[in-house]
Amino acid sequence: MRSTCRLAVAAVLLAVGSSPAAPQSLPRFTVEEMLKLDRVSDPQLSPDGRRVAYVVTEVSLERNSRNSDIWMLPVPGGKPVAIARSPRSDDTPRWSPDGRTLAFVSTRDGSSQVWLVGVGEAGPVGEPRKLTSLATEASGVTWSPDGKWILFVSDVYPECGSLACNEQKLKEAEGRASKARVIDGLMFRHWTSWKDGRFSHLFLVPADGSAAPRDLTPGPADVPPFSLGGPTDYAFSPDSRELAFVRKTDKVEAISTNSDLFLLDLADPKAEARRITTNPAADGGPLYSPDGRFIAYRAQHRAGFEADRWQLMLYDRKAGEHRSTTVGWDRSPDSYVWAPDSRSIYLTAENEGRSDVFRLRLDGGDPVPLIASGTNGDLQLSRDGRTLVFSRNTLTSPADLYVADLAAAPANGQVPAKPLTNANPGLPAFKLREGESATFEGAGGARVQAWIVKPPDFADGRKYPLLYLVHGGPQSAWHDGWTFRWNAQVFASAGYVVVMPNPRGSTGFGQQFVDEISGDWGGKVYDDLMKGLDFAEALPYVERGRVGAAGASFGGYMMNWFLGHTTRFRAIVSHASVYNLTSMWGVTEELWFPEWDIKGTPWTNPEGYAKFSPHTYAKNFKTPTLVTHGELDFRVPIGEGLQLFTTLQRLEVPSRLVYFPDEGHWINQPANAALWYREFIEWMNKWVPESRIPKP
Repeated sequence: MRSTCRLAVAAVLLAVGSSPAAPQSLPRFTVEEMLKLDRVSDPQLSPDGRRVAYVVTEVSLERNSRNSDIWMLPVPGGKPVAIARSPRSDDTPRWSPDGRTLAFVSTRDGSSQVWLVGVGEAGPVGEPRKLTSLATEASGVTWSPDGKWILFVSDVYPECGSLACNEQKLKEAEGRASKARVIDGLMFRHWTSWKDGRFSHLFLVPADGSAAPRDLTPGPADVPPFSLGGPTDYAFSPDSRELAFVRKTDKVEAISTNSDLFLLDLADPKAEARRITTNPAADGGPLYSPDGRFIAYRAQHRAGFEADRWQLMLYDRKAGEHRSTTVGWDRSPDSYVWAPDSRSIYLTAENEGRSDVFRLRLDGGDPVPLIASGTNGDLQLSRDGRTLVFSRNTLTSPADLYVADLAAAPANGQVPAKPLTNANPGLPAFKLREGESATFEGAGGARVQAWIVKPPDFADGRKYPLLYLVHGGPQSAWHDGWTFRWNAQVFASAGYVVVMPNPRGSTGFGQQFVDEISGDWGGKVYDDLMKGLDFAEALPYVERGRVGAAGASFGGYMMNWFLGHTTRFRAIVSHASVYNLTSMWGVTEELWFPEWDIKGTPWTNPEGYAKFSPHTYAKNFKTPTLVTHGELDFRVPIGEGLQLFTTLQRLEVPSRLVYFPDEGHWINQPANAALWYREFIEWMNKWVPESRIPKP
């Protein structure tokens, strides 16, 4: 972790080198400064509740790299100490049940493997030792409650019955002169990865390393499956005798969101997994109650719809019965933990532009909000049920760890929380402004929420250009939360008032609000956004007409829709954007998504695909547009961006293409991210002329 002094000095030095147009009273928060920030994640509370282990990731723009280390600090606060540090990444810390050992995943010897390190009150005890040495590598580590076993994930060839066979097949694949792929079915690639004939399996190994790892989930299926988001998809029973896990069961994964829960008797090496859910939609995130009576899990109920509302379900292990605990609650639980008495569950859920912490009592009633500030997650609860540790990020700060004393909850139910970490002590020097929540009237009189971020040097009486950001998904939302990929503070520090609306399709505002975008991509959501633009331009500090817009994925789609339907923007940035709905259907990997949202296939609903496809309206394109796209984007493949750029060039619309051969849907590599932000701001500054905007 960087020291307080180092980051503060860097901030002062930056102020000296700022653009002459920038206010000299404040250091400027640039993309370079953003990339220097430490990233805190994955808090893990020790069994005694007195310590928390967590991951800190540092990014180096100079080396174009990132590295993660594991740290520990006392609860309720104190000086952090390093537990596992190396030139390569150490992450996924998990406590042994007795609190004396941390298992973690490390690439310190060149491949991803499970390692163990002793831990005392003051820090590490002894040197880390490697537990696994698999050619297929290891990830996703967790302990059995009795401390005898460690579970992990490895990607293996299902036809192999041994680790040696897997090693041999990997060597053969590496040595082949031809890199051709022979493909017999769909879902042959996902996000940025090609399927190479291997599947993720769960392996069990003695914690003392006395025996070789055992494959618990053999066969041609991923366990855990690729996730629709949410908690870990496997868990031990409290007595360590049973394992719950999730597997997709439909034949064609590309058109199905269905996944089911299975139970495996670990005491019987010959036992076969038993399926306990038959729901045709997604089930996932199993978590046993401390008394072993229940398994909590999440379930959607509309097959093929990845943005359906999640309900928190309970499976009674003795009775074999399932019931929903949130049937009347119009929110979707995300992460969750059991209370020690097995009578309540603490959970997080999106809620009107935040992610709040709730308590759900199993004896009835909807979840009650306990913590409503920022974007909260990674819940960890002490065994006595008093201490809640979690992560929180906001529009002004990346994640830090927080602690709350649940026993000290006031009468109104809101629990005070205090920070455990201060990962970036130099950040306040930039005087970043907190996000302001506002509402406006959208299509049909609906209430629509938006976040507003002002420049750090904001002054009453001045007017500023507007940057209008549309989120992806479309079933997603802007939060009072930090993001390194579309950072509102970097844009605001460049001189813009940033407005981030949550129109139809946005999550956290009720399921009907989400549903109203499906089959209507250019309808109510576009009306919401235009009314939001009216609202934003009417703000007394916004200079009407000096407006740029930007978005990625569905947000990029909407930029392309803007191109064909309005000339209100002076400049557009369209990243990883959907341009031609018909071609997009043919090259994306998760076919259930367009087939739900566009209501069929291109041959069953050609009118719908044409009606809402931006390319249909290309003759209207006039706005200067920056197109950015990654070659390795399998969600919205590169052809969509190339079609858009070709069209803009043929129409002689001012345009530029920034092509990233080594990036996918997101621009993740530090050097590429820095370039992307600079190109973005340069484009806006060129076409939204304003003397108060400094050059990047």
